[in-house]
Amino acid sequence: MKPRIAIDMDDVLADTVGKFIDIYRRDFDTTVLPTFFRENSFHEILEKDVYQRLADSVHQPGFFTDIAVMEGAQEVTRALSEKYDLYVTSAAMEFRNSLSEKYDWLDEHFPHIHWKNRVFCGDKSIIRADVMIDDMPYNLVSFQGKGLLFDAPHNRDNTLFERVNSWEQVGRILL
Repeated sequence: MKPRIAIDMDDVLADTVGKFIDIYRRDFDTTVLPTFFRENSFHEILEKDVYQRLADSVHQPGFFTDIAVMEGAQEVTRALSEKYDLYVTSAAMEFRNSLSEKYDWLDEHFPHIHWKNRVFCGDKSIIRADVMIDDMPYNLVSFQGKGLLFDAPHNRDNTLFERVNSWEQVGRILL
């Protein structure tokens, strides 16, 4: 039996921050540089009402359908699948539309991860694996295995977990 890796979707496999940047630039300010939001968390720099309108966009049908794939994620997960059993673990229950959209997105971009290895849940504390890669520290707190915190603007202050900045770095650690 191969060791298991639980991999989050949003801001780990899928560039969800990039999707929010695109929406912000389309709806609020076309002149802001995308790098500005890569270096700062949305909730810290936007006015409360603008942040709320942006955050509410996840409830719109189609939000999860065209999110870009994180650089290197496809190649590294293919390589990891030779050595590990991979499970995509997404807290997809929070956003009703995300279930089918995320399923279809995985079919399109990660066909090498079988549909049986997709866990859409609300609370990741139920996940049992040897390694979990996630951008949300609270998902790693109750995790029993090795937690890798995938770098994102919203977790930059967290120092409790080993941080990974790219899929290339994930590959160096786990392959």
